[in-house]
Amino acid sequence: MTPAEPVADDFGLLAPGRAGSPASAATSDTAYLRALLDAEAALTRAQASLGLVPAGAATAVTFAAGDADFDITSIALRARSGGNPVIPLVADLTAAVGAEFGPYVHRGATSQDILDSATMLVASRTLHLVLNDLERTARHLTRLAAEHRDTVLPGRTLTQHAVPTTFGLKAAGWRSLVLDARDRLHAVLTSLPAQLGGAAGTLAAFTAFGADDTRALTAAYARELGLAEPVLPWHTLRTPIADLAGALAFTAGALGKTAVDVLTLSRTEIAELAEGSGGGSSAMPHKANPVRATLVAAAARRAPLLAATLYGALPAEDERPAGAWHAEWEPLRDLLRLVGGAARDTAELTMDLRVNADVMREHLDLTHGLVVSERLAAELAPLLGRARAKELLTRAAERAVGERRPLADVLGEEPGLKDLPGVDLAELTDPTHYTGSAGVLTDRALERR
Repeated sequence: MTPAEPVADDFGLLAPGRAGSPASAATSDTAYLRALLDAEAALTRAQASLGLVPAGAATAVTFAAGDADFDITSIALRARSGGNPVIPLVADLTAAVGAEFGPYVHRGATSQDILDSATMLVASRTLHLVLNDLERTARHLTRLAAEHRDTVLPGRTLTQHAVPTTFGLKAAGWRSLVLDARDRLHAVLTSLPAQLGGAAGTLAAFTAFGADDTRALTAAYARELGLAEPVLPWHTLRTPIADLAGALAFTAGALGKTAVDVLTLSRTEIAELAEGSGGGSSAMPHKANPVRATLVAAAARRAPLLAATLYGALPAEDERPAGAWHAEWEPLRDLLRLVGGAARDTAELTMDLRVNADVMREHLDLTHGLVVSERLAAELAPLLGRARAKELLTRAAERAVGERRPLADVLGEEPGLKDLPGVDLAELTDPTHYTGSAGVLTDRALERR
């Protein structure tokens, strides 16, 4: 193969995050061609259902669209002359249908009608796959949150130990984001519209070909495609693309939260989590890299800029834009692929995630008990007075760190505490006894379905 030789499809050599994923297949050139052909066939069937074209035309176009052999590489190269692949595809489909019914192919439509409708089909088919993986992830996280409802680990704020929390609450938080993403994607999925407007969004050609009720035609077309019926042609009213971009970018970020937490907590010196099947290194045999989390984190970093390109295409001039529409195609497909791959990888990551509860417990003691200083301050202030309690705790904390001794032992030597009734220093300094409402919050989060 020479460098100039065209390639019919992209196999994801430099995109391991989506390579081999269901979403990658659903957004391939082959899948896009299938959606374009489905859009063309649906248009002829819709017109036939209203008596605007012969029933035989619908049968012939549908058969040719499903059975003929179309050369993707040829269509892609010939698309350069007209700026989109619909023009050469219509020529090939017309030839495949034959002389009798060929004139009914693409009748009244413009290229954007077909490509936008096909894009909505590709998005719909891909979103179904993504939603399946999000449901898988939610199930895995439900299990992790329930199993580790009371597994205590250090809460970290600004990279430092703060107060104790539970892994159950952390997993429940991840799950909450996944469900938020699911709900947003589902709302977008059910609203993805067909596109039908003709050359300048007036449906004039369809009227010229006998359509007295163009709304009925649009509704029939949407039904044939399994898409929503649009109120208006949206050639330059790109709300569907913006909504899709926003939901996809949010999903990437929601999954990225789980990924970056796993990456942090699986560091060698932390090791509170580990991927069930980490990846290897080409140079260091001992490594088990958190590859799934790495790929999800990469997707989360790329997605916002792809969405930004799609938002940037919103100011589309006139009734059909030059450049704004064309700028959408690749970023939207990349975004669908990124999120599809990230959803698959997150489902695999959470299914096999290893939780090292013993290590989490050990880490609670790294600050020699200072992780519960907030509790001590709250408990001792009413007994000693706020100023005295603060002074005592500051002194004890400095000694605990300097002498590398447990805070409970140092506090036990403080004269001001020895005679205080009802003060159990062992209980007050036990980090597993200071998780607040973590368990209740976890239970509440898991009620959501």
